[in-house]
Amino acid sequence: MRVIVVGAGIGGLAAALTMRRAGLEVQVFEQASELREVGAGVQISPNATRILHRLGLAEPLRRFGVRPDATVVRRWDDGREIARQPLAGACERDFGAPYYHFYRPELLDLLAAAVPGGVIHLDHRCTGLTQRAVRVEVKFHNGATAVGDLVVGADGIHSSVRESIMGAESPRFSGHVAYRGLVPAAQVAELGVEIVANSWWGPDHHFVHYFVGTGARYLNWVAITPGEWRIESWTARGEVADALKEFEGWHPQVRAIIGSVDTVNRWALYDRDPLPRWSAGRVTLLGDAAHAMLPYMAQGAVQSIEDAAVLAKCLEQADTRDIGAALRRYEEIRLPRAARCQEGSRRNGVMYHLADGEGQRERDANLASATTAPLPQNAWLYGHDVEAEFNSTPG
Repeated sequence: MRVIVVGAGIGGLAAALTMRRAGLEVQVFEQASELREVGAGVQISPNATRILHRLGLAEPLRRFGVRPDATVVRRWDDGREIARQPLAGACERDFGAPYYHFYRPELLDLLAAAVPGGVIHLDHRCTGLTQRAVRVEVKFHNGATAVGDLVVGADGIHSSVRESIMGAESPRFSGHVAYRGLVPAAQVAELGVEIVANSWWGPDHHFVHYFVGTGARYLNWVAITPGEWRIESWTARGEVADALKEFEGWHPQVRAIIGSVDTVNRWALYDRDPLPRWSAGRVTLLGDAAHAMLPYMAQGAVQSIEDAAVLAKCLEQADTRDIGAALRRYEEIRLPRAARCQEGSRRNGVMYHLADGEGQRERDANLASATTAPLPQNAWLYGHDVEAEFNSTPG
């Protein structure tokens, strides 16, 4: 089976690796002229780490990843700890795989290094596709074409592949804007920041920071604010002064971290409603192209890796004359779980931002209790093995 993957981000490269393991012939086409990611953090939880381990990537993941000791939720003003859950040893004990923080360029590089030469084609922006009875032809802006038995759109929230099979549709603006910064760890050493996933919750805002990069050499931070600024670009510039103004009155550590950088990026946060289907004919979607979600469960990249693993399993024994059956099974397994993450991320966007008062106090009490603390609540997420689920699901 010849598979064309459009998009060489985390999901697209994971698809190339899982499909090659399944014995499929894969070619990946990326619109950028060089393979690079923005300098930011990404969280990879055990439900994706175990998939990457099975692809032989355990050693580079360990080398480049930071294993946070815990996840810690704090109040916005006085820094009081609302909840703390162990992560590093607990995830490996309870879920059989580590929880990692990565510097995005390093994660992309280690995935790309595992893909054989000649598979990834840069400077190929998809401009359209044509489906035939037994093949699909993809056209690119540079005049090149590619023909395969299946096309996988892994080209993000503004997916051209998605538009070609489902028509134009705008994503939903959340009303939230994110400022993002990255600072050398040595520059904020005097703050005594722990190697944990830190999250500060306050009225209409929240602030997240964690270490990334080999040797935990950077502190990555993201500041979520309300706003009507709607440019969705990871490279759009913001102003440090604007971010500080949004967090006026917050704990001094939050403001010190924001003020430690010379430049910040700012982007508007969008998602989409869950789709009833991801496929049409010989074309399907994965990752943000299929189920764009807000970052409030840290599952965007993770769910794209799960998609890649399940899609490869579905295609492994598929007949090229009836790819539709394999794609239906892919959707049956993946749609409900991805939709649950989309909906959960939206709910978290409300819960994190409660104004001080009765609702906030009830939330904090529930979060601190043993039965509703974050890690046990996320057993359905972190403990789930999508490849094992595939093997146990009739199809």
